[in-house]
Amino acid sequence: MASLRRAIFTAVPRLLSFSNRSSAATSDSLNRPILGSISHFCSSNLSTQSFDIDLSNEESKRRLFNRLLYRSKQRGYLELDLILGKWVENHIHSMDEDGIKSLFHVLDMENPDLWKWLTGQEQPPDVVNINPVFVAVRDKVMNNLNSHASPETRATPGRPWVRGWDDFKKGRDAPTTGNQ
Repeated sequence: MASLRRAIFTAVPRLLSFSNRSSAATSDSLNRPILGSISHFCSSNLSTQSFDIDLSNEESKRRLFNRLLYRSKQRGYLELDLILGKWVENHIHSMDEDGIKSLFHVLDMENPDLWKWLTGQEQPPDVVNINPVFVAVRDKVMNNLNSHASPETRATPGRPWVRGWDDFKKGRDAPTTGNQ
């Protein structure tokens, strides 16, 4: 959704300036950048050019860090809000420009896919698997799951999670472990 939103925001100014130029000169240049900015997996050059990363002074750093922190804490999935928000809060001040670009890529991923990839339910694509921020967050999540979650409540890799309890089966036959 964030990628589509970014594509719309980059397309609207180009469409508005389209009437000022000749249609033959701009029709080719109008289509290519818009299509390239819809998917952040297609090319690293197209996706990193649209980021406005200004680390020149303290005020621009503060604004960028606040924006990234807000985006990481307000995703819409409570679990991702907590995981990403806490991780970004702890690591944002030690990141360089490449780390911030990697964080932008992680924040542009869709919630259901990101959740499945972080928790090991599905294997992420190779493009995502080489992102250093994604790898660090996944390692943190998997470390927490391995140290705090009972094996009975965990899904096998490649399969979705299931509920660890049964509301209809209360009593002697109820499970002794689960997400209760």
